[in-house]
Amino acid sequence: MQVLVLYYSRTGNTLKLAEAVAKGVQEVPGINCIIKEVSEVTPEDFLNSAGIIAGSPVYYGTMAAELKAIFDKFVHLRDKMENKVGAAFATSGDAAGGRETTLLSILQAMLINGMIIVGDPLDATGHYGVSCAGTPDRITLANGEKLGKRVASLVKKLHE
Repeated sequence: MQVLVLYYSRTGNTLKLAEAVAKGVQEVPGINCIIKEVSEVTPEDFLNSAGIIAGSPVYYGTMAAELKAIFDKFVHLRDKMENKVGAAFATSGDAAGGRETTLLSILQAMLINGMIIVGDPLDATGHYGVSCAGTPDRITLANGEKLGKRVASLVKKLHE
């Protein structure tokens, strides 16, 4: 079973958080993790993944156009996305920069694709997903790992 961690990162902050999320996915035995920047993602990556965790910087309170373009480009896969596990992470340049609305914009796209949505675990923040302002600190990176592990664990349970 495979989990895809996809992201767009202009400054490197979202990439750092993506790497932490991927590390958490890799902690679950039997789950293969692939991590890709949006320009590298293929339709096969979506189809072959039982879980998808998407990350974006905050742009005007929503996901970056580069990430949104992937959901738009792969709309023809919608009927094949149902019941895959989905989750989100985000980074912003400001503490009040729209992180939650960005997470919700990603989750909304996943819901429209019929995916099963999870937030981060209660021992992280227990909200819509993992997010931070600026460079992810050690707590945010740890929470990213927890999110990745949660998604991978759920994927494994759903396919046992």
